[in-house]
Amino acid sequence: MMQSWPAHPERGQRQGDPGSCTAYPVSSFAGGFPERLPAFSVPATPPLAKPGAASDIGHAMASSSNFQSWLRPDQSGLYCEPGGFHIDPSRPVSRAVITHGHSDHARPGHDAILATADTLALMRLRLGAGCFGQGQALAYGETLRLGEVSLRLAPAGHILGSAQVVIDYRGQRAVISGDYKRRADPTCEAFEPVPCDLFVTEATFGLPVYRHEPDHGEVAKLLASLADFPGRTHQIGVYGLGKCQRLIALLRQQGYDRPVYLHGALRSMSDYYAGRGIALGDMPAVADAPGKLAGEIVLSPPSALGDRWSRRFAEPLNGFASGWMRIRGRVRQRGVELPLIISDHADWPELIATIAETGAGEVWVTHGREDALVHELGKRSITARALRLVGREDDAE
Repeated sequence: MMQSWPAHPERGQRQGDPGSCTAYPVSSFAGGFPERLPAFSVPATPPLAKPGAASDIGHAMASSSNFQSWLRPDQSGLYCEPGGFHIDPSRPVSRAVITHGHSDHARPGHDAILATADTLALMRLRLGAGCFGQGQALAYGETLRLGEVSLRLAPAGHILGSAQVVIDYRGQRAVISGDYKRRADPTCEAFEPVPCDLFVTEATFGLPVYRHEPDHGEVAKLLASLADFPGRTHQIGVYGLGKCQRLIALLRQQGYDRPVYLHGALRSMSDYYAGRGIALGDMPAVADAPGKLAGEIVLSPPSALGDRWSRRFAEPLNGFASGWMRIRGRVRQRGVELPLIISDHADWPELIATIAETGAGEVWVTHGREDALVHELGKRSITARALRLVGREDDAE
């Protein structure tokens, strides 16, 4: 029987107030969800491998156990039966644990949601104050007990508030990564490797061809283009949540102190990041800017590249910040003059290294280029399978 979720919203935030950034406490609910345990204290869990090391115990458990008896995909997504919750479900459910605020993972209509405080706030900004029933925030490292299941969130390094879901049940540990990256990012907490028996990973860039360039080199390309073409507006397509704010922060790290002009669709998320103390500098709206912005940087959704909206600029030079810019066909298809290979996902070497670092003896691949990764892991004597979860989007990266 499914346990009930808390019957009230997270404490310290008014309903419908998406701008609050308070770290909300988690309380105990008799007979329901959750019971708080000390951080990282999970009883009755055998020792697991240290990052980067193989664990005979962990691998033996993974090979002899049936994770699908308690963690399995259903028509809504990945479901933890003993805990009574879905992880990033694709349709409305009673209880959902959400890894981060992107639209292919955080959908409206759930009765109750557990996530980081930032993810809850970003969902309200994206989807409206009534996008879910009840919300409860869980801080990184804080552990909850649901019957025999212990659950905590660990940083995923994807965007602000992104988290991996760490589940311990009857001596087994499963980690569901959500989307993640391994590069340094001044706008969010870095990915934390968690030793586990089962690692459920994304594979957005799960082909050997995908090897992201160093971020500083790609930003240097943008700054060099500004110097080479001072009479042109540099319009860069970015995803509105995460990529936009990260590119601005990377520019600031490399000494660019001029205003970065924003399309109106990027305003609310960028203001939220700035309100969380992330140094983004001056970000005026394009609508308020004088002239044609020659020699300036303008950030917009990718859909605005080459659109009528761009006609206001001085001979706009189209750029696009995405891991997909590694593929020349995509560059040509979008008419991009300045491809910037900046991704918020792990590339092929980082996927392989991360899986090895967890010490997992079994790996499930949720979305992306599943078959290639499953094949590679099989060559490394790691049990792997493709879940082929529906509703995951790659192009928005």
